[in-house]
Amino acid sequence: MTTKRAKYVDLDGREWPLNDLGQDERQLIAKLQRSMKRHLNSKSKLLQKWCDFDNHWLPLVLAFYKAKGVSRKEIVQTPVFQIAQDLSGRLAVSLGLVKKPDYRSGLSEIIDSQFKSRREFCEATGLTEDMLSHVLAGRKDLSIEALTNALDQMGFTIRFVRNRNVNQSA
Repeated sequence: MTTKRAKYVDLDGREWPLNDLGQDERQLIAKLQRSMKRHLNSKSKLLQKWCDFDNHWLPLVLAFYKAKGVSRKEIVQTPVFQIAQDLSGRLAVSLGLVKKPDYRSGLSEIIDSQFKSRREFCEATGLTEDMLSHVLAGRKDLSIEALTNALDQMGFTIRFVRNRNVNQSA
């Protein structure tokens, strides 16, 4: 008999297997999920809801792991901490305070990690600095062809993956 593998899927589509966590960690995640929903439905102002949730989850998670002798450096790498951060991001998206990550955030990460400057990125990809500035600010979009060509110059490719955050009814 097989048991269902419980998992948490974050905003970026990464899957976090919950069955690999201890019972106390799974309970903490469930508590954080309930707390996020309470903050979402509270009567506070939008930004205050988000701040209140962050002021709730961070000390809770830190205290949980400190009691187990886990260092802060290790705590921020735990699935519970990563899921709590994602819950904060979900709350901010739900409240309309931030936009859901899109290709721009991935492009920005590549630029920051692989290049010394935007100018160096533009020279490597053939995009103009003006266009890149407009794209990253959300004022313009790159065509699929331009994005594919730029990514190809850096050794990256576009992939389609199922969005596990969307209910599939087919």
